[in-house]
Amino acid sequence: MAKVGFVSLGCPKNLVDSEVMLGLLSKNGHQLTSSPGEAEILVVNTCGFIESARQESVDTILEMAEEKNSGRCKRLIVAGCLVERYRDQIRKEIPEVDAVIGTNEIPRILEACSDLPPTVPHYEKRELYLYNDEDPRTLTTPSYSAYIKIAEGCDHPCTFCVIPQMRGGFRSRPPRSVLAEARRLAANGVKEINLVGQDTTMYGWDMGNRRGLADLIRSLGETDGLEWVRFLYAYPNHVSAPLLEAIAETPNACKYIDLPLQHASRSVLKDMKRGGNRGSLTRLVERIRATVPEVVIRTTMIVGFPGESDADFAELMEFVAEAQFDRLGVFTYSDEEEAASHHLPGKVPDQVKQERQTRVMKLQGQISRQRNQRLVGKTMPVLLQGPARESDLFWEGRLSTQAPDIDGVVYVTDGVTERTRPGEIRPLTVQEAHEYDLVGVLAP
Repeated sequence: MAKVGFVSLGCPKNLVDSEVMLGLLSKNGHQLTSSPGEAEILVVNTCGFIESARQESVDTILEMAEEKNSGRCKRLIVAGCLVERYRDQIRKEIPEVDAVIGTNEIPRILEACSDLPPTVPHYEKRELYLYNDEDPRTLTTPSYSAYIKIAEGCDHPCTFCVIPQMRGGFRSRPPRSVLAEARRLAANGVKEINLVGQDTTMYGWDMGNRRGLADLIRSLGETDGLEWVRFLYAYPNHVSAPLLEAIAETPNACKYIDLPLQHASRSVLKDMKRGGNRGSLTRLVERIRATVPEVVIRTTMIVGFPGESDADFAELMEFVAEAQFDRLGVFTYSDEEEAASHHLPGKVPDQVKQERQTRVMKLQGQISRQRNQRLVGKTMPVLLQGPARESDLFWEGRLSTQAPDIDGVVYVTDGVTERTRPGEIRPLTVQEAHEYDLVGVLAP
């Protein structure tokens, strides 16, 4: 069997797809390598969500094509979201690519890595795909942390987004499948699980259970060995009372909500087909904080959406100042041709988009620092990750309210010994607060 190198780009949902493909390859005898120069087959699992992600994907494919031309690689495979958008263009414009695999063709990775002729043409549509607990996975995350994809696809009509075209309609995994996977991961030493999907708060709706995510969180709370359970990508309209109560009442549920709001202006939200307004979003934030004490709320905003006026942006700034989010990320609007928003009038110049992004982030930086400052002097559990990337003089870790690769970290400057191991959860006292990161020492 061949030695396979894998490059996974994009979001954690895409990472799970990569891990399933890696699991299938490993189970069927292929060797896996992290070095492209050693690989006989190279796979690039791409992201195609916005322009910057597409460019990164194309650049990576071209880089791997050079490896094929100059190294041991004999076959180059491109998978993921970019294939769903530009399948024919990839095959035509990058002749080094030997096979393409869409988001609903994950099991075809075995066929693509074999010398056998394909059983179906590469362009034939397949049934919508969603992995289950019986599918092999090779985790690429640290041994103590893992993602579980609980649903796939999306039914929302957001005008700026092309995910429904790439991933298909929303469908949930059965709870028994999610729980079986969680138990297996916990038995293998995973302490932190992050539930992901395009809209995790819609989990179970397609199976007739509008309390699906709340029920799942409570069930995961009874799973031996799981210390932290977190879910990402909550849709504002679906944050229900049962869900908030489940977070508040389940001991291992992280008091953390990732709530992409995208804007606060009624007119912009209407054009986005998101619904709501500044008042309704303010009430939602208040309800979350009232139900889940000490909750940390993360959100994202889009600036420069078509038609966003100075008044719309001013309202967004006022909302950010008023809501006092713990974490906030800002995207500049990406004008995707297949998205409905592409046809809207009032395109905002790139320079204005960048200026607005800078202004929101400057404001949020001040807010984040102030909210982090409230943690100084407190002692709380930290998940130790190992020596810091910047220096081996100290370690880094995360609080339960810091999601991996999204939020900041805690730098641990004292208390680590030769017996300390990554994956331990230890009490830590916070000593310093910065915009995104904290500094602390392990409690004796």
